[in-house]
Amino acid sequence: MLLPKARGEISEALFEALRSDTGDLDSLLPVPASDADDIHIALWAMYELHYSGFEDVDDEMEWHPGILELRRALERDFESELRARLPQTVLGEPFAEALFAFIADHDGPSLAAFVQRKADREQVLELLRHRTIYHLKESDPTAWVVPRLPTAPKAALMELQYDEYGDGDPNRLHAHLFAVGLEASGLRADPYAYIDDVPVEVLEVNNAMSLFGLHRRLRAASLGHLAAFEATSSLPSRRMVQGLERLEFPREIIDYYEEHIEADAVHEQLAVRTICGSLVAEEPQLVDDVLLGAFTCLDLEDRYTRRMLDEWGVEE
Repeated sequence: MLLPKARGEISEALFEALRSDTGDLDSLLPVPASDADDIHIALWAMYELHYSGFEDVDDEMEWHPGILELRRALERDFESELRARLPQTVLGEPFAEALFAFIADHDGPSLAAFVQRKADREQVLELLRHRTIYHLKESDPTAWVVPRLPTAPKAALMELQYDEYGDGDPNRLHAHLFAVGLEASGLRADPYAYIDDVPVEVLEVNNAMSLFGLHRRLRAASLGHLAAFEATSSLPSRRMVQGLERLEFPREIIDYYEEHIEADAVHEQLAVRTICGSLVAEEPQLVDDVLLGAFTCLDLEDRYTRRMLDEWGVEE
């Protein structure tokens, strides 16, 4: 995989420095005013250095001080923005029921409901292309959190992750199932084949997960994000199955979403009660960050959904 196309002055200068191995980023700090597309493609690329990397970037650049300094400058603004969006909320007791209620009370538009009833084939193919950015590395951002947890939440998270990674069977790995479904649907399954086509909202979704996963101090936000994701996945997956069947998509991509109907119904209990619940029982000061992660998951998905429905001319 090569570096994506730049979307502005920050990403253009960053990608030039990455390709040249010079790490000459002095001109980028302090970070000049720029648009969200530019900032988030730059941030996404810097995060990707910690995942698969790029063919046109030397592996040594992963820990280059200039890269880390620029990344941290962009992260500070992004984290501040995410925290500013979070409504003031105090979770009651018991914790699990309160978190479930917080997630359930969030009323946003549903792309899956649109796919179920009205979307055409081209709209669904566009949605699948956008989903590749996360689903082809599914659960990887959360895996960063494992060594940063106490015993009980660590064990529970590994139980969930073991399922996400196919119970040891590479053919059942969720990211692999999605790749098989993409190919059967006539789409490319190589990671980030469509990175140049995705809107900024997709980049924000993925950058938030990497931000939370890569910073130990944000471990609770990562798990809160996971809890909200799992608690809002089973019903949408069922709707996706019905929509894909309506449009006669191949069995392979339908199987991917069917896998998540039952699995995520179990995962939501594990994520909310056992993972987040045991973490805040040991470290109650982390409740607010669990909320940050949960709300960010819901809010960023809403922003992406509204973007797509607006582009497709669909009234909510």
